[in-house]
Amino acid sequence: MSTTGPTEQSQSANAQSGDYLLRCVGLHKWYGSVHALRNVDFNVRAGEVVGLVGDNGAGKSTLIKVLSGVHKQDKGDIFLEGRKVVIDRPRAAMQLGIETIYQYTAMIPEMSILRNIFIGRELRKAGPRGFGWLDRKRMASEAVASIAEVGLDLESPHRPVKELSGGQRQGVAIARAMHFQSKILILDEPTNHLSVKETNKVLDHVRTLSEQGVTCIFISHNLHHIHPISDRIVAMARGEKIADIHPDDTNIDDLNKMIS
Repeated sequence: MSTTGPTEQSQSANAQSGDYLLRCVGLHKWYGSVHALRNVDFNVRAGEVVGLVGDNGAGKSTLIKVLSGVHKQDKGDIFLEGRKVVIDRPRAAMQLGIETIYQYTAMIPEMSILRNIFIGRELRKAGPRGFGWLDRKRMASEAVASIAEVGLDLESPHRPVKELSGGQRQGVAIARAMHFQSKILILDEPTNHLSVKETNKVLDHVRTLSEQGVTCIFISHNLHHIHPISDRIVAMARGEKIADIHPDDTNIDDLNKMIS
């Protein structure tokens, strides 16, 4: 009879986890009598772009709300970098390095790009008792560098967000998340209601993130957007995960049939 020592058990556990950055195990979520998530396992490796697809009511939005701290799962565990974590509010998700970018990004149109990037996390010059004036020069410099990293070419960080197109606003939101070194970016329907040109810009932003080793979860109803940029595609239906597949092993027609 063979025996397995503590070191071997640890190595075996690491092999099973596949060195996942994020690992969700047996997630359940109920809204009253509605079983919105049913024993969902969901894993993401560092640097991956994972496409999350499913029809309305499939459970993908509930899964994202759990990961972003909007709702807490009723059963199951979440591990980040191998450590069990509790995500019970959006601030907890952000502190763990999980940033969610929604279709309608939480920006203040009348404020500048600079102020929107640093909103709630402003840089200040040293002052008495921890108070001080805003360090606008440093924020402007870092804002320019951040938007350049995602390939945005904007005239000035002082430009009001209301003057930006939908694709540019998504780019600024991505730049904000990257600036604060988020470990995981969740993009929830970022191309919805955008023109073809603006959609291509957003997809280019995601490709840039992937090239820089940033981990992304990309949610979209549009399989033509998901398929070409994803390293893996996870499909959901009726609150369950029904597929976890490499894009080369499927096509858009098969995915449509699967989630319909």
